[in-house]
Amino acid sequence: MRVLVTGAAGFVGRALVPRLRLAGGEVVAFDRELDVADAARVREAMAEARPDAVVHLAAVSSVSEAEEDEGHAFRVNYLGTHAVLEAVAASAPRARVLLVSSATVYGSAAPGAPPFDERAPLRPRDPYSRSKAAADLLGATHAARGLDVVRARPWNHTGAGRPARFAESTFARQLVEIEAGLRPPRLAVGNLDSVRDFLHVADVVDAYLALLAPSVPAGVYNIASGRGLTIRELLERLLARTALRPEVVVDPARVRPADASVGSAARLTAATGWRARRSLDAALDELLAGWRAEIRADSGRLGARP
Repeated sequence: MRVLVTGAAGFVGRALVPRLRLAGGEVVAFDRELDVADAARVREAMAEARPDAVVHLAAVSSVSEAEEDEGHAFRVNYLGTHAVLEAVAASAPRARVLLVSSATVYGSAAPGAPPFDERAPLRPRDPYSRSKAAADLLGATHAARGLDVVRARPWNHTGAGRPARFAESTFARQLVEIEAGLRPPRLAVGNLDSVRDFLHVADVVDAYLALLAPSVPAGVYNIASGRGLTIRELLERLLARTALRPEVVVDPARVRPADASVGSAARLTAATGWRARRSLDAALDELLAGWRAEIRADSGRLGARP
């Protein structure tokens, strides 16, 4: 199977591409060299590749990044998805298309609310989730026109290489920098009372691979553990993996109202047998190890300068 992957050098792409190749897939990988919002260039790439499947990962991928430039987020997340779907329709109309959406399209609920399932209405509340919801609905429109589109809505996923703009990764980076003596023992945080559903990135990759199987019905699928964890509990798990007890300081710029977002993956499990099998603790171990390796490498490069 030939699989075209956009956003292949991103956090999830770096985990997915090797797994596709290990499974015997021929991967045509694109990252920043392919501007997904450039419809003509995307049509050329799709016509040349003629893939059997497409995994569309390329995106502005965080709330903070989208808030900094809402127009850019719309261009990449919505117009980029439009360009990819139109190119598939023109050059690979039988390809399975895996559109990676986001759990944020559901908005959020009060702590203690039941997990979101796929029947929940879309209530995006910020530039990022609005752009992803628009792209998600665009996928549904193209599916109604006959394309084989699967929309995946993953919850938070982490592990080594998770960018620092996400909460658990910025905590981990700060802790590693404190360990290395690069910052004072003070940890900047936002609202620690919000509840989220966290996954190991490898479990999310498992779900994407399962959803590429032609035998799995097209449609929309949540990818979630079904278990909620407060950001405070997540921070405590990270702290338990260090010998540090830093001062925890609330940064007003990071604070948002407390809310909850937990998902049900019952539909995905019924269709594929997928379950979240790896522990969050393993993902946090890998996240810290990744930051330690990066800080050591940065220190080595600085030490090597004349």
